[in-house]
Amino acid sequence: MPTIIDHRHRQMRRALRWSAGLFAGYLFVTYQVLTSGFLIKIDESINDIDHPKFKGVSNFLIRRLDDLGLRGVSGVALLIVAVYISRRFKTWRPINLGILAFLALNAVVGAFKYALGRTKPKLGFDILHAGGMSYPSGHASNAILIWGVIAYLIYRYAHVDRYNGRLASAGVGLLSLTVCTVSLLRNTHWFSDLFGGLLLGGALLVLIIAIDRFFPSDSQLH
Repeated sequence: MPTIIDHRHRQMRRALRWSAGLFAGYLFVTYQVLTSGFLIKIDESINDIDHPKFKGVSNFLIRRLDDLGLRGVSGVALLIVAVYISRRFKTWRPINLGILAFLALNAVVGAFKYALGRTKPKLGFDILHAGGMSYPSGHASNAILIWGVIAYLIYRYAHVDRYNGRLASAGVGLLSLTVCTVSLLRNTHWFSDLFGGLLLGGALLVLIIAIDRFFPSDSQLH
């Protein structure tokens, strides 16, 4: 008869497969960037469009939406959620997972940014190894990874059913797409920056979930 441990290990293996698939997608986007593939043509087409100029209230609102991808904003939210759950259930795991997410985000995303050195579209040209920090988008990676961890912690430690869990996942997806759309409107990232950032952030998120599933915890409700 299957045990809870067996169930968690099946979840871990499924998460690892998803993580590997998302990372493979990220590597494909990276290959496109390195070889000026068809995604670069999309980048150029979007960059050639006249981007709207936001002023006053509209500029304030669009910047606040963009801030959802900032590590400072999402990091504070993750800290509050992790500390509350840790105190409520007397476990360090939420804090540990939050720290792991931040370390993974900075180490992996930062390494690729420095290695490729891609310039931003506002400069008017697309050059690699030029000291830029455009690819992959940290905003996109951060949005899906950190807000995804927040949703995952709430789901695992609160009385949330599968339906509401799926709604939370959809909410994270919508938030991440909003951040990417705002970046395109403000012309702060190439399309491939954002696409690659989403894939890399998603791969890291599912990998962290796999790690959590591997190590049992009696305090989790799912």
